[in-house]
Amino acid sequence: MLKISNLNKHFADLRVFEQFNLAVPSCGFTVLIGPSGCGKSTLFDVLMGAVPKDRGKFYWQNESVANLASKAAYMQQNDLLLPWFSLLDNALLPARIVGSNLTKANDKALDLFRRLKLNGFESYHPQEVSGGMRQRCALVRTLMFEHDLVLLDEPLSALDAITRRSLQSLLLLLQVEFHKTILMITHDIEEALLLADELVVLTHRPMSIREKLVLEIPKPRQMSDPRLVAIKDQVIQQLEKELNNAAF
Repeated sequence: MLKISNLNKHFADLRVFEQFNLAVPSCGFTVLIGPSGCGKSTLFDVLMGAVPKDRGKFYWQNESVANLASKAAYMQQNDLLLPWFSLLDNALLPARIVGSNLTKANDKALDLFRRLKLNGFESYHPQEVSGGMRQRCALVRTLMFEHDLVLLDEPLSALDAITRRSLQSLLLLLQVEFHKTILMITHDIEEALLLADELVVLTHRPMSIREKLVLEIPKPRQMSDPRLVAIKDQVIQQLEKELNNAAF
């Protein structure tokens, strides 16, 4: 389990979050959704240690940690692939960083390329393939970190609707097949409803939890499901209230 306890972060007079608390169940898929600018990406920056927290504690598997830099794999909106490396070499970067056996790592990466339908493109460079293929490669690289916790910051938002929908099923693999604990940010309500076990609706700054919805509807899901349609309407109403009440 990931636990965030009494987390505070200010930038001068800007209060991003105060006494923020969140628990993410092991092997669960928790999705954060909230108004633009409420502090979601800042939360991930603080969790990963890229931005220092003012106060608060993090716990991973009941162990207190300073941050999650060595505990979590982090997949962002931009694929961050190195253009001078092939797709395979990009995927192997985590193994090189930690000094893993490259022969075993190469075999694992090739198997993941096959499963994510990238086989045959191992020697291609990022600029030679589509955005969807680059994100597939970024997903392979995320899995190569071999961390049980994965942070996803709008990893599909730059893609077209059709490609995005096809890759949503791959994100489910992280949980179902690789047994990862996932914390994800998205602005797409339907994406959240299709993927989440828990949907956390956030307020505007200072960011807090407005409501946590537990979705017990089996996966894979379809947005035509009237239960999801009703929840979508509920979340939209909550976000509209936050937007109307926001003090920019």
